Amino acid sequence: MNTLDILERLIAFPTVSRTSNRALIDFIRSLLDGVGIPSMLVESPDGTRANLFAIIGPGDSAGVVLSGHTDVVPVEGQDWTRDPFRLSIADGRAYGRGTADMKGFVASAIAVALRAANRSLQVPLHLAFSYDEEIGCVGVRDLLRDLATRTIRPMACIVGEPTGMRIATGHKGKLALRACCMGHAAHSALAPKALNALHLGADFLSVLRREQQRLAENGAKDNAYDVPFSTIHAGCMHGGQALNIVPDRCEIDFEIRNVAADNPQAILARIFDGAEGIVAPLRARFPKAAIIIDEVNAYPGLETPEEADIVRLLRHITEDNGPTCKVAFGTEAGLFHDQLGIPAAICGPGDMAQGHKPDEYIEIDQLAACDTMLDRLVDKLASGL
Repeated sequence: MNTLDILERLIAFPTVSRTSNRALIDFIRSLLDGVGIPSMLVESPDGTRANLFAIIGPGDSAGVVLSGHTDVVPVEGQDWTRDPFRLSIADGRAYGRGTADMKGFVASAIAVALRAANRSLQVPLHLAFSYDEEIGCVGVRDLLRDLATRTIRPMACIVGEPTGMRIATGHKGKLALRACCMGHAAHSALAPKALNALHLGADFLSVLRREQQRLAENGAKDNAYDVPFSTIHAGCMHGGQALNIVPDRCEIDFEIRNVAADNPQAILARIFDGAEGIVAPLRARFPKAAIIIDEVNAYPGLETPEEADIVRLLRHITEDNGPTCKVAFGTEAGLFHDQLGIPAAICGPGDMAQGHKPDEYIEIDQLAACDTMLDRLVDKLASGL
């Protein structure tokens, strides 16, 4: 099967995050089994989802990992003009949910693995396909913990998120957080005698905005990013039950995305101080007044040196000697480096500007470029690098 044939099958599996990807994983595994490629699964706690890891070539030497996630974002509420879970081709583009982010790369990686099965590799090729990446790089962590217990230790990792086939050496780290603002309830006719948790939430949002302004004006800068400083974003705010009740609880979900030179914990410490500054003067009247901040999820950033072997390898197999870039979105590359010490970089087909949108697509020329890159990688592995 070629890349487009495989992509057509992958798109047909509606592997939205938090739902099962087992049918897709079983399909991939059957293709690998058919050419004698062994693979293993590392399952989610409930068994409904799984990571897949496979080795092509000698299993006793370091190799190169092709990493991709198999989950996609939802399509509900989006104005699609075609079936999102049926691949369609038009005007040199392949349309469908996940074509760009990132089943296009996964399909290309599977196709090259099937071809590599007939080669005599001196250095192995590894496949690492994960679940639930879109909700905070969740699934791959179990896979990495499993690999840490084994003798397998790849020398490099290529994460195939869409970069337009440019070489990306970095992305920001992320802290996902929840602030719970605790007030004091009352009938709305007695509002001045109560403590409105939504008002506490509004004051807390002002803390976040001030810290964002400080980071933009005086924080560390990395001009390789479209937004060169660390960012703070509040995405959800929930509170209140009825208009005639002063709410005693408000929750705000927010995030910190930090450049490498900024310590996210230092940013968070300033936000803690700002939150305490809101509630401390109120405790004389309302002893339970509080803004409690909990970490929901986190992943590390990536900062791969330009002179790293993985960058030199990618320059060779992409024939790209131009400037590298850094991507605005998070990837699993930081976790491969942070948890296993594997040098990583990001390079894959498509453009994230097309991801997560209705009528998501990938240019077929991008898939062909990815196939060429991965075939050159296999040639390098066959020659011993």
